[in-house]
Amino acid sequence: MRATWPFAIAAHPECRGHDPFPGHPERPARLDAALAGSAGLGGDLLEVDVDEARALRGIAPVHAERYSARLAEACRAAPGVFDSPDNPVSAGTYRAALAAVACALAAVDAAASGTASRLWVPVRPPGHHALRDRAMGFCFFNNAAVAAEAFLAAGIGPVAVVDFDVHHGNGTQEHFWERSDAYFLSVHRYPFYPGSGAGDEVGSGAGRGFTRNFPLAAGAGDAVYSAAVDVGVEEIVAAARPAAWVVSAGFDAHRDDPLGGMGVTEAGFAAIGRTLCDAAAKTPVVAVLEGGYEPKALSRAVQSFLSTLAGADYS
Repeated sequence: MRATWPFAIAAHPECRGHDPFPGHPERPARLDAALAGSAGLGGDLLEVDVDEARALRGIAPVHAERYSARLAEACRAAPGVFDSPDNPVSAGTYRAALAAVACALAAVDAAASGTASRLWVPVRPPGHHALRDRAMGFCFFNNAAVAAEAFLAAGIGPVAVVDFDVHHGNGTQEHFWERSDAYFLSVHRYPFYPGSGAGDEVGSGAGRGFTRNFPLAAGAGDAVYSAAVDVGVEEIVAAARPAAWVVSAGFDAHRDDPLGGMGVTEAGFAAIGRTLCDAAAKTPVVAVLEGGYEPKALSRAVQSFLSTLAGADYS
C-alpha cells in the first residue's frame, strides 16, 4: 500500500509585496510559479497570520536586535537599497519578509502539532544569505534558520538543515557554525556567489563536524547533484539522527535558470525529494523556497521535488 504523509502548504499573498525594480530576477512572479508547482498535489493550505510581534519573536534568535527596525525604516523610505546593492527594497518589502517568516513559523507549528509532516513554504524574499546583522543576496530574514530555531524552541531536535540552492547558504552556515543541535548541509556551485562553501568549512568549537559542504563545479547535472545530496544526507543521519528537517529548497541549479549555470532537470529535483523523504521517514520536513529565477522551470522543478518529498510507503 502506498502511503502519503500529510502534506500542507504555508503561503501568504503579502509575500508578493516585495517588488524590486523592473527586471530584477527576484520578482513577484516567482511566488506564483512556486505555488503553481504545488497545485494538484493535494496539500492543505494552512492559515497564516502575519502577526508582526510573533514574527519578530521568531526572528530574535537569528538576527541582531536592531536589524528588523533598520529594515522597516529602509522600507518606509523606499525605493532604495538595504545593506547591499543586491537588496533593493520597496514599500512592501518589510511586510513581505515578515510574511515569509510567519509562513515558516506556521509550518513548524503544524509539524510540531502533528497536523502535517511534509510542509511546503513557498515564500519570498528568500533567506539563506541573510546574516545576523546584514542583508545580502536578495535575502532579508533567514527563513530557514528561523524555522530550525522554532523546532528547537519546541523541544524538537536535533535539526538537520539541508540547502540545495545553487548558491551556498552562507547566512545559515554562519548562524549554526558553533552549534551541535543543528547539522547544516549545503550542496552548491563553487566557486560562485557568495564565495563561501569550500569543502574544508566544517564548523568550529562544539559545532565542528556539524557543517558539511559539497562544492560542485559549474555545469553539474542530475547525477552529480543528487549524488552529493545522497551522500550528505547519509552523513547527517549517521551523525545526528535528526528529529526534524528544514530544507532550503532553491531551484536555481535548474538547467534553464538564468543565474545558476548548472544542468539539473526535473528528474534531479525528484531524486533529491525522494532522498529527503526516505531519510526523514516519520520525522517532519519543512521545505522553504530559496532561489529559482525562471518561472516556468521553477514551477516544474517544484512539482517534481514535492511529488517525491510528500509521498512514500512507510506502513
